[in-house]
Amino acid sequence: MIKGFYQFFNKALRYFAIIFTFFFLTSVISCKNSQRSRLTIATSANMKFAMKEIINSFEEDTGIKCEMIVGSSGKLTAQIKEHAPFDVFVSANTLYPEELYRLGYSDEKVIEYAYGKLILLSVKKNLIPDLNNLNREEIRHIALGNPKTAPYGTAAMEVLKNKKLFSELKDKFVYGESVSQVNQFILSGVAETGFTAKSVIMTPGIKEKAHWTEIDDELYDPIAQGLIVLNNRKDHLEEAKKFRDFLISAKAGKILNTFGYSVNKS
Repeated sequence: MIKGFYQFFNKALRYFAIIFTFFFLTSVISCKNSQRSRLTIATSANMKFAMKEIINSFEEDTGIKCEMIVGSSGKLTAQIKEHAPFDVFVSANTLYPEELYRLGYSDEKVIEYAYGKLILLSVKKNLIPDLNNLNREEIRHIALGNPKTAPYGTAAMEVLKNKKLFSELKDKFVYGESVSQVNQFILSGVAETGFTAKSVIMTPGIKEKAHWTEIDDELYDPIAQGLIVLNNRKDHLEEAKKFRDFLISAKAGKILNTFGYSVNKS
């Protein structure tokens, strides 16, 4: 009787092991297939909200799932150089993607797909942000992006130097590593005002409570948004190129316009 029990137990154990292995392998294969079919879009922080809408529209049209990684253009570039598994890089300028192209991380030249606008933003009551009042005593902190990593920070520095305000105001500057961090400084009140992307004020919850002034675009070089398809994941190239084509399409252009970008230099 005991021998029969052990035989039954061993058969059940083997049966259970076969079933477990089957479901485990199925799960692993499913996971890998899911990862393989998901595009990873590395996007500059200024484009975060617009890119979310563009990705949603792209997924609806193609069925291709995407994951968005947000950061400063400089830091994303550094991650790509360390072989981060990104398929498309959407930068807040063309300098970083052009560098990656020269280094062989992309087989295609950089595309200028849109142009950003620079604004002064504040959520302080009774404070209308303006270049001419940045030296006022009540403005103790001015947020701007780190020019070493954030193209909108570079544009802000150009404005300040062209208006001969840099030396006078430099002790008030609070630097963020990206537009997202600059926005946090402004929206939290850490900085009374700051230089950021116009796309920010198109975001629900911010537009209603913010005061802003658009900066004359003659004071800074055009903020060309650069796009490249990366070549480090060969099995994603075809789908990545589909995303590239969608991003430069009229449909995506309408979304970009809604968020304060221009698809033409003028």
